[in-house]
Amino acid sequence: MDKSLLKLILLISAFIGGLGAVLTFIPFVGQVAFWILLCFASVIVMVFLMRTGLLELYTVQESVTIGAIVGFVSFMVFCIIYVPVVIILLKFFNYYSNYGVAVMLKAASFWIIFILSVFMAILSATINAFTGFLTFYVSEFIKTLDKNEEKRHRKFK
Repeated sequence: MDKSLLKLILLISAFIGGLGAVLTFIPFVGQVAFWILLCFASVIVMVFLMRTGLLELYTVQESVTIGAIVGFVSFMVFCIIYVPVVIILLKFFNYYSNYGVAVMLKAASFWIIFILSVFMAILSATINAFTGFLTFYVSEFIKTLDKNEEKRHRKFK
């Protein structure tokens, strides 16, 4: 994998993490956005890059690595944006989008929040590595179906 592709993956992952942080403040959309970020960020990035022709997955290790990178970066950017905004909204406006998060942030120290954010980013990396693995196998299955259909069309022509 070349550096320019890695930079593009990091940039798209950061954008998805920021978008997830913004969408998490919307009452009913927030929970769905959070779970999509936690579980399917790598699928979004990998499918987008494969559709544009910038990414070609050759091995399982490559897809798992990309999935883990996307999951970790997107969730860390999510935490970098989400946590300060929740604290500001709670302290100055007494508003919270999620009561449990607000209570935890009100009572926790910086280091507890930092360790929890890193732990959740590692969890997101693990889940997204698995969904990256599934993305590789689904894309290979679709390629196999396309090849078989192409062979069948050649046979009847």
